[in-house]
Formats: sequence, structure tokens, C-alpha cells
Amino acid sequence: MKLTEKIKHMDFSFLSSVIAIAVGLLFGLIILLISNPAQAMGGFSTILTGAFRDMRSIGRIMYFATPIILTGLSVGFAFKTGLFNIGTPGQFIVGAFGAVIVGIKLPQMGAFGAAIVNFKLPLLGSPHWILALLAAVILGGLWALLPGILKAYANVHEVIASIMMNYIGMYLVNYLVLNTVYDRLRNQSLGVAKSAIIPKLGLDNIFPRSNVNAGFFIAILAVIVIYIILNKTTFGFELKAVGYNRDASKYAGINEKRSIILSMVIAGALAGLGGGLLYLAGTGKYIEVVDILAAEGFTGIPVALLGLSNPIGVLFAGLFIGYITVGGDYLQLYDFAPEIIDIIVASIIYFSAFSLIVKNIIDRRRIKLGGGKVQ
Repeated sequence: MKLTEKIKHMDFSFLSSVIAIAVGLLFGLIILLISNPAQAMGGFSTILTGAFRDMRSIGRIMYFATPIILTGLSVGFAFKTGLFNIGTPGQFIVGAFGAVIVGIKLPQMGAFGAAIVNFKLPLLGSPHWILALLAAVILGGLWALLPGILKAYANVHEVIASIMMNYIGMYLVNYLVLNTVYDRLRNQSLGVAKSAIIPKLGLDNIFPRSNVNAGFFIAILAVIVIYIILNKTTFGFELKAVGYNRDASKYAGINEKRSIILSMVIAGALAGLGGGLLYLAGTGKYIEVVDILAAEGFTGIPVALLGLSNPIGVLFAGLFIGYITVGGDYLQLYDFAPEIIDIIVASIIYFSAFSLIVKNIIDRRRIKLGGGKVQ
């Protein structure tokens, strides 16, 4: 087969992400060389290998990756259906509040709450944490409903609508925390009940002294479900069809307004689930009353870009960001300022957007070579 024929049939999607990772790591190496040339190579090697130092570090990778896999899945799912959901920080924190409020208040609901908290499921313990996660999913989905309606019926761009909902969600959650579950001594929410903490399912024995729990398996399950929806169901086909061409889909008999709304609601539900998984992990994580948008929500955007909006790609992209984060923590063994870690991680995240540019360049080249349609 001729070289041009091979190029036409090759899938460069994965290659574009690899290039993005390589560029980001190279930028990180340059920062280390400028900061401390003598220890730069040792520090860079630690970034690449530190996450495999012991089982605890591997568990930390899984813990850090769990919420950003869900927010990345949220952005990627919306993007696959022709929408850019930049409202993940708001959906994330609103969902987190739903989980926290149920996690704190349910045991106080008299006999009903006591019955749920005291009931035990095999391996899973109390269903309290499941109800708290369900609240996170519902509130996250509802928070994305308005941008979806505005997009479907008034053609208001979802970026504008969803980014405004971020700030409304942040201030609303601050207000609700202050008036419902506020710890005045620490300027944060109270801790959830023990029955609302996601069970470890034995992972604490495999990865001792790490915070990984069953939430990681929930994230993987969400990836599988979204993959099946997008690629194996008529519903998913309709969602993608509307994203590709709204008018043509309408002509084909697809209810494009319903599809747009459902796409945003599902995306919001995924982000809300990510918030619930983070704040029910039992790791001392609380909703702080501060005027800062949830970083995990914005991190989902580059995770989706790095994973090319493919659910499986998002899973590995989230694990990669967790891997770099854990490896970067060990830079403190060298004479580098702690802020270097954040700069390197941010550079990796920033250059993940480069993967989309590379993919578009490669796709245009393939079209010129007659490689057929672009996925």
C-alpha cells in the first residue's frame, strides 16, 4: 500500500493527544531548567515516575482523577452533541451541595431518616450515600436545564448562558451553606454523616493511606454508560445528529429542541455527580464559603479536549492529569518552590487544548489526501 493510502486510513486522533502531552511536558521541563538547572532533570524524572513510587501514590491518582473524569465526561458528552458546556463549575458545586445537604440532614429527618441510615446493604453499607449522590445528579442536571432551554427555544449560545450560571450557582451555594449547614468556626460546610461517606470496598487495603474509594468505580461506570448511549443507541444517534446539523435533524423528524435540552441536562448531571463523589469521599473535603469557582469544573474542559470528547479517552485523560498531579507532589524533595507544581500541571492542562488544533490540521490534511469523512 502506498504511503498516502496508509495516511488516509490512519487514525491520528490519539497521536494529536500524545503531541499535546509531549508539548506540555516539554514546557514543564523548560520551567524546571530556568528555576534550578542543576536539579531540573531529576525533578522532571520525578514528575514522570513519582506516581508509581508506591501503592499509596497509585491510589491517590485514582482519587484525584475521579471528579475530573466526571466533569471531563460532562464537557465531552455535550461537545459530542454539538454543545459547549462551560457551565461545569456551577453544575459541579450545585451537585456537591445537593450531596452535602442530604449527607448532613437526612439522619435528622426523624424515623424516616433513621430507617435509611440504619439499613445496611451487602458490601455497600447504608444507602444514605447513594441517595446523596442521587441528589447531586438531580441538582446538577437541573442547573444545566435553563441553558438548555435557552439554547433550544431562543438560540442563546450555551457558553454565555452556562458561564453566567456558574457565578449564580457559586453565590447561591455560598448563601445556602451559610443558612443551612454552616460551620462558623471554619467558614465551610459541616461534615456529612458517616453513613453518607462513600464506602472503600476494600480499596484502602490495596492502596493503604490513600483516599480512593468506590467513587472511582462509579466514574468508570459512568464512562461505560455514556459510551454506550453515544455509540450504541438510537437516542445517542439523535443527539449527535442534532449536534452535527440541527435543521437537517428537524427535517428528518428528530425533536431537536428536546435533544438539546436533554444533552445539557445529562451533561449537568455528570458534573453534579462529580461534585457528589468529591465531597462524599470522607477525606475532610468541605464546601468553603469563598468567591471562587470550582477548579474541578474547569479542569474538565481540558480533560475533554485531551480525550477528544471520547468517553474512553476522557477516562485516560483524567487519569493522566491525576498522574501528573501526584508525580508533581514529589517535586518538594528537590529545591523547587511548591508553586512550580501548580505551574507545571497548569501548563499540561493548557496545552491539552493544543490537541484539538493538531487534530484539525491533521483532518484537513487527510481531506486533501482523499481520506474520506472526518470523525
